[in-house]
Amino acid sequence: MQIITDPGQMQAIAEKMRLNRQLVGVVMTMGALHEGHLSLVKLARKSAGTVILTIFVNPRQFGPSEDLHRYPRPFEQDVALAKSADIDYLFAPEAGSIYPEHYQTTLECGALAERFEGEQRPGHFNGVATVVTKLFNITKPHTAIFGEKDAQQLAVIRQLVLDLNMDIAIVAAPIVREENGLAVSSRNVYLSSQERSAAGIIYQGICHAEKRIAAEEYNLQAIAAEITGMISSVPGFRPAYVSFVHEMTFEPAAIAEAGREYRLLLAVHVGGVRLIDNGKFRA
Repeated sequence: MQIITDPGQMQAIAEKMRLNRQLVGVVMTMGALHEGHLSLVKLARKSAGTVILTIFVNPRQFGPSEDLHRYPRPFEQDVALAKSADIDYLFAPEAGSIYPEHYQTTLECGALAERFEGEQRPGHFNGVATVVTKLFNITKPHTAIFGEKDAQQLAVIRQLVLDLNMDIAIVAAPIVREENGLAVSSRNVYLSSQERSAAGIIYQGICHAEKRIAAEEYNLQAIAAEITGMISSVPGFRPAYVSFVHEMTFEPAAIAEAGREYRLLLAVHVGGVRLIDNGKFRA
């Protein structure tokens, strides 16, 4: 595995690989690697001969009151995990090389990015879209793997690739869960052992929705309210939103129609930690 920090060097290597007809896959992360990230790497291996893993804590997707400065950065541990995952290139640039002095350009996303996470975190998806575009231009992949845990982010990136005519296949990787159903996340390290155990209630809410919809209960608004009550009953757990959306548009859905697909989006504050999760359903 080769570690690269210079964007120009990474871009030159990627360009050479493409000229040599090598299929390139990229997995973009902010580090603090875990089983979820490694599952993305395994998926990338199925569609590409060369896999690039990027580690970059993007300051432009954090709000002023968010956890940028305390976001975990165990770089040596990440390097060891990347090597064990048989990564070909680890691209880990400094913020100053991605956003040099006098940098001015930022992408602006549309309505898809203004709801839920976009409403809770203004400007977040503009920062995501900007850095993803820059990393695409630097790593020049044929395929890019993103996890379904960040479902709205995945939708925004798919729209980005479509709107900007990028010749990149976006592949979705299933959510990896802990034993109690909690979605694996770098932020889980902030949870106390008691909070981490209790956080299984979020997945229980998703399972509750699955059972209700399987029983042909199509009042999605009522189901969301039930799940909100379940989560709120746990001391220290505060739902930011629990809502069903149409799978393709991410517009809120109140009543399901038979045969259509929906996604349940959840964001929950647990102490000082904000967790997100989701589940996909067909009515």
